[in-house]
Amino acid sequence: MFVHQHPYEPFLFDGVEKLIVGTLPPPRFTTGDLKEGDVDFCYGSRDGQLWPILDRIFELNLTFATTERAILERKQFLRSEKIGICDIVESAERAKIDASDLGMQNVQLRDMFYFFKAYPTVHTLLFTGGNSKNGPEYFFRRYLKEKGLSLQVVSDSVPRVNKFLMSAQTGEQKVIKTVSLVAPSGAANRAIGSLESYKALKSKNPAFNTIDFRVMQYRAYF
Repeated sequence: MFVHQHPYEPFLFDGVEKLIVGTLPPPRFTTGDLKEGDVDFCYGSRDGQLWPILDRIFELNLTFATTERAILERKQFLRSEKIGICDIVESAERAKIDASDLGMQNVQLRDMFYFFKAYPTVHTLLFTGGNSKNGPEYFFRRYLKEKGLSLQVVSDSVPRVNKFLMSAQTGEQKVIKTVSLVAPSGAANRAIGSLESYKALKSKNPAFNTIDFRVMQYRAYF
């Protein structure tokens, strides 16, 4: 059984307002067997789409290479936009060594409320996936249930927007919003293709593709 430990601590800093929340990077980031073109940082897989999407939205001209420069560029961007990264899974076991969320067993979650209290400026969680089994929203709902809390629907259209209340340091109730974005992975392309909103845009512009759809969706929340 392979123990898939998250290789990165949450990327957090004073004043952070939004958190990108996923599960685990591909196992090679844990073992250190990176591929050429991977960036040794959160969401750094050369096959992943989060950084290419953000690169287009913010016109960053990022470096996509296994270099310190590439890491520094991403950290500088996140700080400038007050965006942190705090994946919810700390570790999991796998019978098969791959990146499938469904393949995770005996999942250990991070104590998200610890980070919310340490960084009280956080007001939005950006899930890199929805409520399908072992997705970030799925685990966060489980985590909230253990705290006696639950998500309340704000908008049920794609991407789903929810909120929850937690006690702030002032003693008042604080509202934190969650947004379940379409996952930035090739595995989600089929799901995008089935969306009526995507089909409508595709019919108007045959060149419109799943990356364009994600860019459009992510831009509204980043």
